[in-house]
Amino acid sequence: MNKQNVEREDLHIPNGLFFPEVVRLLKEGYSVTIPLKGYSMRPFLESGRDKAVLKKPSSISVGEPVLCEIFPNHFVLHRIISIQGDDITLLGDGNIVTETCKRDNVVGAVVGFYRKGRESLDKTTGRKWKIYSALWMFLRPIRRYLLGIYSHVWIPLFGTI
Repeated sequence: MNKQNVEREDLHIPNGLFFPEVVRLLKEGYSVTIPLKGYSMRPFLESGRDKAVLKKPSSISVGEPVLCEIFPNHFVLHRIISIQGDDITLLGDGNIVTETCKRDNVVGAVVGFYRKGRESLDKTTGRKWKIYSALWMFLRPIRRYLLGIYSHVWIPLFGTI
């Protein structure tokens, strides 16, 4: 059997074209895997390294990571920290400032993450994710300091988690 080396070339699509297509696929009932970009879900999810698997949201609850359109054509993948009627408050794990949206603006529910190039899915319903989520939400009052230590001390010495 003849094996060929195949070069992989990344395709970069502007968010304004990419996310409306993601939303369309989710509404049609497909699951969608997207690469993560940005550092708002640090320390456990990294930009350019990890991927999120999304599905159409059937119900949402506090603690769940979701994809939301916080204003026209601006999407974020953050954790829900509060639900008051139709008002949703979001906080990225790597952020200290909240963002808000309406319930109708939650366009995707995260099923799991592919981390560190692994082929196995870390499911958001799994024990590992639930423990991490509960701990990280509990540490919210000191998150600013933990993130500072992570960014300025841990990463330079040991790399990303």
